Amino acid sequence: MALLVTEPEKVILDQLLIPPRPQILLKITQQARMDEPDVAMIAEAIASDVGLSGAVLQVVNSAAFRRATTIRSIHQAVMTLGLDRVLLIVKAVALKSCWSDSKALEYLWGHSQLIANCAALLAEELGYEVIKDKVYMLGLFHQSGVAALYTHFDDYSELLAKNQTLSWRGIADIERERYSTSHPTVAALIAQKWGLPTALAEAIYYQYDWESLVASEEMTKAVRLLVVLLKLAKVAADKQSGQPYPPSNWYELVDATSSFLGLDEGQLEEVLLVVAEKSVSVQ
Repeated sequence: MALLVTEPEKVILDQLLIPPRPQILLKITQQARMDEPDVAMIAEAIASDVGLSGAVLQVVNSAAFRRATTIRSIHQAVMTLGLDRVLLIVKAVALKSCWSDSKALEYLWGHSQLIANCAALLAEELGYEVIKDKVYMLGLFHQSGVAALYTHFDDYSELLAKNQTLSWRGIADIERERYSTSHPTVAALIAQKWGLPTALAEAIYYQYDWESLVASEEMTKAVRLLVVLLKLAKVAADKQSGQPYPPSNWYELVDATSSFLGLDEGQLEEVLLVVAEKSVSVQ
């Protein structure tokens, strides 16, 4: 379904500087959309950007994507993982170059990486390995709207500082009052502009929607699964980084996710503990 954007939001969003895809990403995306894409040319284009190719290889060889053998080149990555999977990872790591250079956003990016790693590990632990790449990208992109708002609004740094005492859902509520839009909406539009799968854009948009997780006419089952994994990944990431555990919304989370995943509270805690421990080796 289309994202719900109000008229006041459209005015604000037209003014926002939503980061364009890097030129190299445009080049390889255009080639990938051809009826018979030149895989060798795409691999060569990625490899020509030393920073990008190095970051991609670091991801595909991380514990979150652990494989029996080390992947040593972009060409090997494409041949082993497939073009679609590699392109998803390329888009994910290319996002960092579009974030403003600030300590606040650097911390946010680092935590988003941790959440992305936990999301990929969760997908594997729960038997959803087929969507591991997607939930990894979801973990990286879900807060990208924060970076866009931080860059556009001079007083946003003041609001960002409140994330130590306010939930991100609470911050999104203040954003709507103050700016007539919110970081989930902006992040979802960034995901659309960057050509991410529709399900990912919708999961970003609905990331704080508790009420629709178990049964929803707005979200498909695939989108709800992505939202559930993102929420659990955040808990695992917070646990790994020493945040209070269980979180204040623990029972709300258990109710919303256990019936969807078929896990009781004890099983859910066990999975989160395993993922939090494994994520240490990913850092």
